[in-house]
Amino acid sequence: MPKANKTVKAAGKAAIAKSETDQPMLRAIKGGKAAFKPPAKATLGKSSAKAIPLKPASAAADDAPVIGLNLEPAKLSPAMSAYFKKCQDKLGFVPNVLIAYAFDMTKLETFVAMYNDLMLGESGLSKIEREMIAVAVSSQNRCYYCLTAHGAAVRQYSANPLLGEHLVMNYRVARLTKRQRAMLDFAVKLTASPWNVEEGDRERLRRVGFADRDIWDISAVTGFFNMSNRVASAVDMRPNTIYHGQAR
Repeated sequence: MPKANKTVKAAGKAAIAKSETDQPMLRAIKGGKAAFKPPAKATLGKSSAKAIPLKPASAAADDAPVIGLNLEPAKLSPAMSAYFKKCQDKLGFVPNVLIAYAFDMTKLETFVAMYNDLMLGESGLSKIEREMIAVAVSSQNRCYYCLTAHGAAVRQYSANPLLGEHLVMNYRVARLTKRQRAMLDFAVKLTASPWNVEEGDRERLRRVGFADRDIWDISAVTGFFNMSNRVASAVDMRPNTIYHGQAR
């Protein structure tokens, strides 16, 4: 039995005296009141009359620092300065992945261009389908950053918080269409055992309506997030805390 907190006394010294069995006397609780009678002549100490507030310890920001490497930020190029402003205006914040890449403008601009092409560019895949691939792949790789950021995107695009949680945990428990399930099966196989992907896997995608160009896009998004997951994990990239509460 755990020891009582020294700051809390149920009664005065007489009330906490040990019984003959050297155990505290416990009574049933009825009608919301404990049927416990303290020994005769017991008096309540002043400390027991005051409620002791329990305040959780303040937690440090989860996304500070953004990465576990000490890299000096570079001066933003005009294009990236405008892009950061666009993010701030549209999203209300700059995604930490951009801040992480901002030590090198060539790398940042290359990352932004490829991300925007794969995730927002013209494709036979919808934006929600591309985000679903991002989350299913990141779940296999247990990437904290991408699961948090793209899990929020799935919740927003689908207006279904449950779908976002399912994909983060295990996409196989989600209520998916045959097209979505085939797409994620392919992406996860390409992530976990790429050497096992063969013509039969591509044919299964064709049977549920994906064109060969779509299969390329599924593969490209899968490959991109496998790369991003590994870089994010390697440098301890932290997602913006705002993602955790979005579209819940």
